[in-house]
Amino acid sequence: MSEIDLHTHSTASDGTMTPSELVDAAKNAGLKAVALTDHDTVAGLDEARERAAQTAMEFIPGCELTVKLEKRTVDILGYWIPKQPEQLVKALGFLNEERRKRNEYIVERLQKLGIGITYDDVLAHADGTVGRPHIARALLEAGAVSSITEAFGRFLGTSGAAYVAKQVFSPEEALELLTQVKATPVLAHPGIYKFDLSTLHRLLIRLKEHGLAGLEVLYSEHSANQVYDYSRLAEKLDLVITGGSDFHGTVKPNIHLGTGKDNLDIPYSVLEGLKALRDKQGLSV
Repeated sequence: MSEIDLHTHSTASDGTMTPSELVDAAKNAGLKAVALTDHDTVAGLDEARERAAQTAMEFIPGCELTVKLEKRTVDILGYWIPKQPEQLVKALGFLNEERRKRNEYIVERLQKLGIGITYDDVLAHADGTVGRPHIARALLEAGAVSSITEAFGRFLGTSGAAYVAKQVFSPEEALELLTQVKATPVLAHPGIYKFDLSTLHRLLIRLKEHGLAGLEVLYSEHSANQVYDYSRLAEKLDLVITGGSDFHGTVKPNIHLGTGKDNLDIPYSVLEGLKALRDKQGLSV
């Protein structure tokens, strides 16, 4: 049974629990600590901090930034985002405006395909940053698809009929933003990128030169062999190991808080490793 979960999402991005509800759920699940890492936003952190203080839950304020790497995207987690990180908020504001334009363009494409949803229909499913999961829910509600999976497969995924690429940071830009606010950057879920180990090795060396500090080894979609390989790679490159479920709530019903697909066991020592690194760097927790 996991003691911590360092990768979760709330309604501030594309999760289905509010930041407060997420903290309560972590407490009820018996976790000792939880990180909120919403996509390209820090809007939910103040609420989560406040609720964590009320419930004596250890809380790590974070975010997850999507970056463009050649012809694909990867994600970088940032831990210990400070209050009022002005540089980061300004950069995310630009990114979210570009995301809004993208969402509207996707809806226009869907309309041209004969699907009668509007952008207001999409907004009805969102409390924070609007993204493709909210469009998927609008499609489901309109009866255009029978599941969220079908919405992405037919329309919203990279090979979907209404797909539009989004504006994102470069890896170097994201790492610079995170290190500027004294956050600890970690490459998220390497297994989902389908890199072979030599390609991943080269990528980690490149990112480490710009401030990458860790690798998310313990993750819901990682096999036992991947966990072993990524652990060895992290050790070889002197990167800290992290772990998280990537919990989103009902939008990913098979991913549970703390335990992922019931295959995660993330000990508190993982968080202690992150704290030891920050202490070594002279950074607070």
